[in-house]
Amino acid sequence: MEPVTPYIPKNKIRIVTAASLFDGHDAAINIMRRIIQSTGVEVIHLGHDRSVEEVVNTAIQEDANAIAMTSYQGGHNEYFKYMYDLLKEKGAGHIKIFGGGGGVILPTEISELHEYGITRIYSPDDGRELGLQGMINDLVQRADYPIGETLNGEINHLAEKNPTAIARVISAAENFPEVAKPALDAIHKQNETSTIPVLGITGTGGAGKSSLVDELVRRFLIDFPEKTIGLISVDPSKRKTGGALLGDRIRMNAINNPRVYMRSLATRQSNLALSKYVAEAIQVLKAAKYDLIILETSGIGQSDTEILDHSDASLYVMTPEFGAATQLEKIDMLDFADLVAINKFDKRGSLDALRDVKKQYQRNHNLWDAKPDDLPVFGTIASQFNDPGMNTLYKKIMDKIVEKTGAELNSDFTITREMSEKIFVIPPHRTRYLSEIAENNRSYDQTVVTQQDVAQKLYGIYKTIESVTGIKAPLTKFGLDTELLANTQANSDFVKLLIGEFDRVKMNLDPYNWEVIFTWDEKVNKYKNPVYTFKVRDKEIKIQTHSESLSHSHIPKIALPKYQAWGDVLRWCLQENVPGEFPYTSGLYPFKREGEDPTRMFAGEGGPERTNRRFHYVSLGMPAKRLSTAFDSVTLYGNDPGHRPDIYGKIGNAGVSICCLDDAKKLYSGFNLAHAMTSVSMTINGPAPMLLGFFMNAAIDQQCELYIKENGLENEVNSKIEAIYKAKGTTRPAYNGELPQGNDGLGLMLLGVTGDQVLPLDVYNQIKTSTLSQVRGTVQADILKEDQAQNTCIFSTEFALRLMGDVQEYFITKNVRNFYSVSISGYHIAEAGANPITQLAFTLANGFTYVEYYLSRGMNINDFGPNLSFFFSNGIDPEYAVIGRVARRIWAKALKNKYNANERAQMLKYHIQTSGRSLHAQEIDFNDIRTTLQALYAIYDNCNSLHTNAYDEAITTPTEESVRRAMAIQLIINKELGLAKNENPIQGSFIIEELTDLVEEAVLAEFDRITERGGVLGAMETMYQRSKIQEESLYYETLKHTGEFPIIGVNTFLSSKGSPTVVPAEVIRATEEEKLFQIQTLENLHKAYAEKVTEQLALVQEAAVQNKNIFENLMEATKYCSLGQITAALFEVGGQYRRNM
Repeated sequence: MEPVTPYIPKNKIRIVTAASLFDGHDAAINIMRRIIQSTGVEVIHLGHDRSVEEVVNTAIQEDANAIAMTSYQGGHNEYFKYMYDLLKEKGAGHIKIFGGGGGVILPTEISELHEYGITRIYSPDDGRELGLQGMINDLVQRADYPIGETLNGEINHLAEKNPTAIARVISAAENFPEVAKPALDAIHKQNETSTIPVLGITGTGGAGKSSLVDELVRRFLIDFPEKTIGLISVDPSKRKTGGALLGDRIRMNAINNPRVYMRSLATRQSNLALSKYVAEAIQVLKAAKYDLIILETSGIGQSDTEILDHSDASLYVMTPEFGAATQLEKIDMLDFADLVAINKFDKRGSLDALRDVKKQYQRNHNLWDAKPDDLPVFGTIASQFNDPGMNTLYKKIMDKIVEKTGAELNSDFTITREMSEKIFVIPPHRTRYLSEIAENNRSYDQTVVTQQDVAQKLYGIYKTIESVTGIKAPLTKFGLDTELLANTQANSDFVKLLIGEFDRVKMNLDPYNWEVIFTWDEKVNKYKNPVYTFKVRDKEIKIQTHSESLSHSHIPKIALPKYQAWGDVLRWCLQENVPGEFPYTSGLYPFKREGEDPTRMFAGEGGPERTNRRFHYVSLGMPAKRLSTAFDSVTLYGNDPGHRPDIYGKIGNAGVSICCLDDAKKLYSGFNLAHAMTSVSMTINGPAPMLLGFFMNAAIDQQCELYIKENGLENEVNSKIEAIYKAKGTTRPAYNGELPQGNDGLGLMLLGVTGDQVLPLDVYNQIKTSTLSQVRGTVQADILKEDQAQNTCIFSTEFALRLMGDVQEYFITKNVRNFYSVSISGYHIAEAGANPITQLAFTLANGFTYVEYYLSRGMNINDFGPNLSFFFSNGIDPEYAVIGRVARRIWAKALKNKYNANERAQMLKYHIQTSGRSLHAQEIDFNDIRTTLQALYAIYDNCNSLHTNAYDEAITTPTEESVRRAMAIQLIINKELGLAKNENPIQGSFIIEELTDLVEEAVLAEFDRITERGGVLGAMETMYQRSKIQEESLYYETLKHTGEFPIIGVNTFLSSKGSPTVVPAEVIRATEEEKLFQIQTLENLHKAYAEKVTEQLALVQEAAVQNKNIFENLMEATKYCSLGQITAALFEVGGQYRRNM
């Protein structure tokens, strides 16, 4: 295909880009904003999870031509319409709205949105026809109109701080200076007497100025509840295209506040740190009478001091990584800055840097008598919540502004004497952990090669002895049985020589490896016997080793190699082995459980009742209930349902709405959560600890209910509950509608209360203890991949990791042995675009990071190892055929040999979900064929559980019909496919062995690359994982678009109609009734527990501040508080996630 040439804009265009509220994966919008930028546009990028209000406020303050949004998590109709209405209401109806969301936005909805006034929604068919650049050309062309070419009395509205007026005057000054001149002259005259202080902030590129400004603004707003603040932030324009990335807003969480106005400016010339319109913009903000103005320049080198011409007080921001101390002599700003911040103070050599900069400052200012402590140079870690260095810097800045300008900004901010100190997740001396693992595993492989060589030689000598003597000498535990050979008639000297040589070579063989050779025949026979017996946690299990086909053939469940030579046998045992033996390449357990397939029942839509009905429908008659729960995006982002359109539209769409304990009780009602055949997996990350609290309490209260029934206490308990609700004066929560077939109502008796309110405390505690030790399941909770794949991070990364550690610690102390505290996930990394090797390497690296973090917190590997599980995506690439076996092998070698873990911790348990990336919106029926092949990969590779995607998921939440089809895929493979009766069908295949070695080495090489960047967390700071994922995503999309990578029914083998997007017969959306019922549930809860909530949240916050176990307190708080209340309380003590580019 011909490459499309970028459109060249006629006007200076500004576009705001973002992903909608509660939408993660901003890889798509990131790629789009890059192309928009390179088409010559100034882009203000906001990143993911942005409310309509935030986007609209930004577009107005930045005086943008257009907004470009991605919205794929449902609720898009309400979102776009609300945006259109809000722009109109705020007098900015001229701003155009563009959007896209893959196949999720149906063709009929696209037409409806276009009629409503949305400029254009792009569909997958548009993408296929136009390509990325073609779509962007269309968008930029439609947004190409002048801004600021006329002024209509805006100057009279500046003092009211009207953002539309402020923005338009600044635009006129930038785009049409001659039009703006009269207004600006009047403003200059008016400002002659102005005393509004301007703080200028400059510094090197990447020093963290935007995060630092955000932290200053956050403190200012707390410190001065009545005052207002105006920000001007400058970023460089690209000389080649004229485009610019105005990237400061994305780092800021504090600015979406009515007391803050922010405007981003592009330099529009190549070599300066400031735009020539900065002076005018400052004058406009002074005329608007903001109490403080902050001017932040673009990142510069060492010599630029232009900021001093525009500011009353100045701050220079740098990092400890400036090279040799002599470099400091070249930095002009150290002569002029009032204050210096050495940000990123957690970097190596920061204390030396602080000392050197102070000395240089002393020299430059001739302050020879000053004490080093009194010099205005401060170490800060702006990225760390509530950093003491930032507190000190903020207070000193405010004092300096008052001192220099006499402004009425006397700060009451209290500061401590502490210095910035990094809260390390991985101790600095452990940052090489991934390379240590790579070295450990390579050394194991090397040993295997040398030992194989020794064993092969021994076999050669053994066969020679047999040939010379004609006797097959028996083997003993210690070597050859020489007694038999002593009596031979053959050439005794020669035989003695051979026996001597055998013993000599055997000295080089590890005794454990002789054991492998010695017991090989016994092992082979064990699998030939009709019944195989083994133990699992002190329970003896007997398994039939063969199944019979219709032709009466006996098909072995485990097929062993027919190797004779000891070297081959040894290599196979040390690198492959039978399922259930180290290194677990072919599986974790000797045989699969009988009567329990790895099938997962998947549901998540509407309110808890609708999802509960779906769970009962898909699991009816199945012995094992494996419930896989998808939550709506309101829940995924830790929020409560509400009436605001951008929240309301998402309630119960693309997942189930759960905001409190009663919702969880209804969701899992009728399933005994403490039963050995029930396990629940919850796909939730940011708010995982809260959902886990809801789940655990629901499980405990189910067991309380069973106790009540066993002891005939129903009447007594019911009257207690009625009395509680009578006293409160609120209605008691209830299950909405009829109970489905299969639901016996277990879990509903105690709706609205918890067991400890109706049972004696000792009884309740006993039930709680036994329930916690019985529940089975997993909560995703893997926060590292959420950051790397740009998804549902809500708390700052350090705080989120601490919460995960607290959950794991609680699991250890409370003996929660069958529930996984984290599902370390590659699925989302693959969904964001990574190839299979990158998915596997990043996921395992994240897993080892949790191991190192938990060890650094003093936990024992054998205590937490079994609570870790993994979750991969299975695409259609060749490497997916071995993703599980490579993962098991790498994990086992590292945990056994490097971490000295026991067998249970060495076993990597993983869940597979077929790839969402290969569900296409065109020819959706073909998706089932891809899913079938991917399921085959997974089952042949012995995955522990499997979720097959429904064919219509590219467009809608799966329907009952499509979920049945998806489950049928794996049931047919497991029950009908003859070869699947064998449990190691891919072992022994040359290509599988080749792929296994190739992928294993590629993963270890990636470990080394991550180590070079400071381990997983160090690499995340420089966006290493994110850039790699995006590059690979774009590579795939490009090949798909050019047709080099054929996709049937998408870019080749199209139908006679051209394979347009098909709208399925049934599209799942939450109903109005369900949404309102969820909001009603929430309001009732808030009424019922108003006082209790305040008390519980205070305890949770105290635990966070005092470094106690937060999850222990969440177990109590989740009984009374809603999800949104807990999230908001934790933001105050843990900090909000800071998005990045």
